[in-house]
Formats: sequence, C-alpha cells, structure tokens
Amino acid sequence: MRPSHSIFLSLLLALLPGPAQPAGLQDTVTSSPRPPLTAEQVVQNLVQMNSRRAQALRAYEGTRTYRLEYHGFPSGRSGEMLVKMSYQAPASKQFTVISQTGSRVILDKVFKKLLAGEQEALQPENQRRTALDPANYTFKLLGYEVQPGGSSYLLEVEPRSHNKFLYRGKIQVDGIDFAVTRIAAEPAKNPSFWIKHTQIEHEYEKVGDFWLPRHDLSLTQVRLGGRAELTIEYTGYKILQAAPLG
Repeated sequence: MRPSHSIFLSLLLALLPGPAQPAGLQDTVTSSPRPPLTAEQVVQNLVQMNSRRAQALRAYEGTRTYRLEYHGFPSGRSGEMLVKMSYQAPASKQFTVISQTGSRVILDKVFKKLLAGEQEALQPENQRRTALDPANYTFKLLGYEVQPGGSSYLLEVEPRSHNKFLYRGKIQVDGIDFAVTRIAAEPAKNPSFWIKHTQIEHEYEKVGDFWLPRHDLSLTQVRLGGRAELTIEYTGYKILQAAPLG
C-alpha cells in the first residue's frame, strides 16, 4: 500500500460530522508444488530489483483520474479530478490539475491533500520507513504459479509495527522481474475510531523496464454506516529518462 491511501483514510473524516470487498488474491496457487525459490530468496531479489529500478528511472510522466464516491451520514458526495504527473529523480513529483468536478470538500480536502502527501512520501526517511523489505515486514510464501505469460510468487506480508503507512495482506511478485504486480491488503493500523474497515487493492503494469501503478481501489466502511470508494486510474505513461538496469 502506498502512503497516499493511508492519508486518504484520515482525510475521509472530513466527510463525516454493508461492506463491499474486492476479490483479493487467492490464498494459495497449486500450479507448481515446489517453488524454485524460498520466501527469503524472493524477498532478497525483490529488494535488490526495486533498488535497481529506483536508481535507473530518472524521469517519467503520466495521467491519473481520481474518483471518490461517499454514501452515508451526513450526506452522499462524489468528486473526480484529472491530473497530469511528472516525476524527476530522486524525489520530485509535479502535479497539474487538468479538470475537476464534484464536491469541493472532496476536491480540496481529499484529492489535493493526497497529492501533497504523495510528494512528502518521496522523502528518504519516509521511503525507508515504508519500504517493502524485511526491516518493515515479515514474509511467508503461499504459492507459486506458472502461466504462459510467466511465473509469479504469492506471499503473505505482516508489518513489524503498527505504522499507519504499512499494511498486512498478500502480494503477487513477478517471477522474472521480481516486481510486485498486485497487492490486496488492509492498513496495519486503523487511522481513526470512525473508520471501521478498509480493503485496498493495487495493480501494476510493466512500462519498458519498469513496473508502475495501473489501478488503485480503496473501499472503506465508516462506523456510522457510510461507505467510501476511492479509485485511481493511471494512463498515458511516458518514460522520459532512464538508465540501463544492468
């Protein structure tokens, strides 16, 4: 889970005075009874390749569509924002709002603060505290799958602390690139008494040598009976500057 979604859970309270859940990842896959690598080896490769990709990717851009639907007390609200994003290594993201419609509360108190929070999450200390590595998580191998398009590992992840930017759930890791392709999880720490439950899914796609977000979904239940659905669609990626992965 990226930090922006934990920020969203806190900002959701600005909207306040039957749970819906995504399909998630299967608990086990049985295409191959003997995975070629252990959980520790998969994680070592994942950490190493994440570092290489982060160093190689110097600049890229893309377009995002943020949508939020809230139903419940005190009233229903919705909003949509189209944003152009430009990334420049090592820690800069510039956001340009192309269009926006809907509730001003959602636009100003949720979407715009999500963008500001994502910029803050790029700082080295924040990245270290939220990195998907053994310092922040424990890992358990649940299964291994081989398909015509390639192989993948399914791992269960548990946070080592109750940091609100961490999560618990399942991740799918590409068996060749050792990149996370999908996450199905919930926050390690509930950000507020008013938030009853949140289920989060991230999906990634390969763009050149890099795996970038494709689709995010957050479904949140509020204790007063409300429900919020946040989606982020990522399109139009262009890799502007990159070094060879080696």
